[in-house]
Amino acid sequence: MSRRTWAVIDLGAVRHNLEKVRQYAPNAKVMAAIKANGYGHGAVEVSRALAGADALAVATIEEGLQLRTAGLTKPIVLLGGVLDADALLLAVEQGFHLVVHDFYQLALIEQQPVAHTLPVWLKLDTGMHRLGFAPAALPLLKQRLASLPQLRIQGWMTHFASADDSSSPATSKQIEIFHSLLDGMAGARSLANSAGIIAWPASHADWVRPGIMLYGASPLIGQPAAKLGLKPAMTLHSRVLSIRELPAGEAVGYGGTWTTPERMRVAVVAIGYGDGYPRHVPSGTSVLIRGRRVPLVGRVSMDMITVDLRGCDDVREGDAVTLWGDGLPADEVAFAAGTIAYELFCGLGSRVGIEYRGLD
Repeated sequence: MSRRTWAVIDLGAVRHNLEKVRQYAPNAKVMAAIKANGYGHGAVEVSRALAGADALAVATIEEGLQLRTAGLTKPIVLLGGVLDADALLLAVEQGFHLVVHDFYQLALIEQQPVAHTLPVWLKLDTGMHRLGFAPAALPLLKQRLASLPQLRIQGWMTHFASADDSSSPATSKQIEIFHSLLDGMAGARSLANSAGIIAWPASHADWVRPGIMLYGASPLIGQPAAKLGLKPAMTLHSRVLSIRELPAGEAVGYGGTWTTPERMRVAVVAIGYGDGYPRHVPSGTSVLIRGRRVPLVGRVSMDMITVDLRGCDDVREGDAVTLWGDGLPADEVAFAAGTIAYELFCGLGSRVGIEYRGLD
């Protein structure tokens, strides 16, 4: 039985993109971000493909447990740390590395003495103003750490707010603040996300934390992934469900937002926002059929889109359609929808079948 919608995940591309990380930051260890189900690509499969990474990073303890249950033994870093004593004890049991970003987390550790040394990363807020200890809190933080001998400090980290914009001075400022705060202090340093890895070599330090570039999308504004040497890991496909021939002047789709300019064929494709294709993609956005770019017309609905078949007389019902990926960058589709590739990848619906290539 043929699937209506499916995504092909190329794990060879994931491995290639990890090698690009190594080329961009040859002297740094790699903490690969596998959060949000491997950015929609499958956390377990991607983690196995990234055997060459030095550590894996997830957002939540549940994500970490999924990897441990699947047999992954590599160090796993919980980027959000833990919220309560039960999670702390479970993290210790599983050998997770915790990111500590707030004093309440230190209090949890004080109140729940643990039998084993607890590996932690300490996060500083250098300008993102999301998670992390404020610079003014660093003296108190040092005092508290001195009273917690059960901690094994893996290092210090921060997160960039504007590294995707290579013209912004914000990233250089964050790098400067981070290093000045830690001047003379022991511990590894980790600053660079995907954008930092590519555009800000001064941020590489001891550990880099690639995310989106591992999956083959560009982390930089206005710079295509292909020019950065990255390969798309996800290609989303559907099929032509129906072909209609319509006279001139006929409105197509909900709201009648697009009208046929002449007598013409249109194809109905079996994908919509119920599958994760963005509802706000406008008419004119490309899909690929038989290797040719074909423009979407009318509104995206829950289960279907409609495309313009003028000049494509050979297209037939059942033909495969590529929505993004190999031959059609996800960044391009995301830009048309007013979003980013991260959201496309993470937004795949449960109806989309997943096929893996390059499994070990």
